[in-house]
Amino acid sequence: QVHLVESGGGLVQAGGSLRLSCAASGIIFSRYRLGWYRQAPGKERLLVAGIASGGRTNYADSVKGRFTISRDNSKNTVYLQMNSLKPEETAVYSCNAVEVGYASHDYWGQGTQVTVSS
Repeated sequence: QVHLVESGGGLVQAGGSLRLSCAASGIIFSRYRLGWYRQAPGKERLLVAGIASGGRTNYADSVKGRFTISRDNSKNTVYLQMNSLKPEETAVYSCNAVEVGYASHDYWGQGTQVTVSS
């Protein structure tokens, strides 16, 4: 059974930092493309950052230069370092894992709340 478990969310002041983690089990982690998404109340879920199985990264324009996604295949964990946070980035952040070449192997964590106060 596949599990993705996020941690590291919380309340932070504007300009502050948080580091999110997503630990995976039940999958061959190195075969997966990983992503962090966020969904604010009443809005659609959007990609924040992604990292390919080979390590190539991509970011939403709004977070470039402030957020860093990384992965540790030895720990089956993907991270999202978030710096200079803004109040409008308050959302539930979720991690996603999709196996390369197997689109149906698509898994989500339960999400972690990030609240940025002004």
